[in-house]
Amino acid sequence: MSLTRRDFARTSAIAGAGVALAGSVGALASAPNALASADTETADEHAEDTADRHGGVGYGPLVPDPAGLLALPAGFTYRVLTHTGRTRLESGEFTPAEHDGTAAFPGPRGTTLLVNNHEMDGPRDEVEFPVPLVEGLVYDPAAPGGCTVVEVRPDGGVAEWVGIAGTANNCAGGSTPWGTWLTCEENSDRAGENGMTKDHGYVFEVDPADRRANRDPKPLKFFGRYDHEAVVIDTKRGHAYLTEDADEPNGLFYRWTPPEGFRYGPGTLRNLADDAGVLQAPKCYDSGGRYVDDLSRATRTGTVYGVDWVDVPDRDAREVAVREQFGEGEVTRARKLEGMWWGDGGAYIVASYARDESPVQHDGQVWFYDPKRRTLTLKVLLGVNRNPAEDGAFDGPDNITVSPYGGLIIAEDGEGVQHLFGATDSGRTYPIARNELNIGTEEEPEFSEFTGVTFSPDGRTLYANIQEPGIMLAITGPWKRQKRG
Repeated sequence: MSLTRRDFARTSAIAGAGVALAGSVGALASAPNALASADTETADEHAEDTADRHGGVGYGPLVPDPAGLLALPAGFTYRVLTHTGRTRLESGEFTPAEHDGTAAFPGPRGTTLLVNNHEMDGPRDEVEFPVPLVEGLVYDPAAPGGCTVVEVRPDGGVAEWVGIAGTANNCAGGSTPWGTWLTCEENSDRAGENGMTKDHGYVFEVDPADRRANRDPKPLKFFGRYDHEAVVIDTKRGHAYLTEDADEPNGLFYRWTPPEGFRYGPGTLRNLADDAGVLQAPKCYDSGGRYVDDLSRATRTGTVYGVDWVDVPDRDAREVAVREQFGEGEVTRARKLEGMWWGDGGAYIVASYARDESPVQHDGQVWFYDPKRRTLTLKVLLGVNRNPAEDGAFDGPDNITVSPYGGLIIAEDGEGVQHLFGATDSGRTYPIARNELNIGTEEEPEFSEFTGVTFSPDGRTLYANIQEPGIMLAITGPWKRQKRG
């Protein structure tokens, strides 16, 4: 049923401009450590002592790392799990490069299984550390990307093997409620382009616990062929939501509705026809019933848009890219749609910086899509970071996760200094980590983005990646619970 502009305007007038959501995140300040003591409640004695020392806010300042890798608050430690060109797979090859989206799953005998994307594209022979072409797990032998599975054992041992190979630009993705990983290709090369032998721009399913289930990789074409970023599953209503990181024109946020009677579960997606279900793009309206062409138009947190859904004409983009199949006034776009995470009954969606297309320039947004109300609410708005080379403000949100301690944890992919940072439910921010690995020069330092932020199933360990050269980290410390807003 369509949510008409008149319906949304009437609903907004009744509910007010801000739709209250349990566990939602409010305005995100651009300065770290801008927490109030009322925002948090401690999880243990160590965390309480830390909170007292820093006025009840966050975890305190970041302490420089003597090893020059990761600055953390006092009381926190990290461990390197995989490192491109140093650690090796079970099969003997080096860990592949360009770590990106990651999810953690409970494994057998107390292990944790991490599925790790490797964001590489172009001709395979031009990549130093591609994902190895393991027999039976290859989609396109010309493509260098894919996923590895990292097993972390209770005794601290680590093993890594290939989950899928021969895919391109495996960027973000999303975990499923049935324990698998949906890896997304942020690349839409056709066969014959850049050396590829098959079409790309698809989503693939990887099962970390069943290696046999990953044989003969099959693209899930019903999700569409475009520059995929992330995906989440709403099993209550059956929808999948997907983001597209593209411009000229800006990308779209999609909804896929499965065929009637379809039931999710391990292996069921690959049994669907290429044209199964319905793929749609959003068309948004403000509280006055006016059409919104781009999410960057929102300049205040708490902005709420109603959402209608418009069918995609040709999801496989045989002649025209999916996002270009819509004319002016037909859909709502967004600048650099990035990571997503399902939580609080809806999808948190990241849109990165905006410049000319926005009335007020900004360095990142996080939206919340409420499927029950069919609304998008702006929860995070980062002001322009004027001094990205200096440690302080945050910019360029990318990968995101909902913290078991409340609020959000966000991986920074901006200019200059790069952080992992948190946002409380009341909208305050605080630093968690800073990348200190300079991959540039002393005169012109350069720091890679953080990616793959995700918590272990028991919530005790925060996993994250430094994309270049490709390092997976496990961070532990005195985590403390955040009060719900």
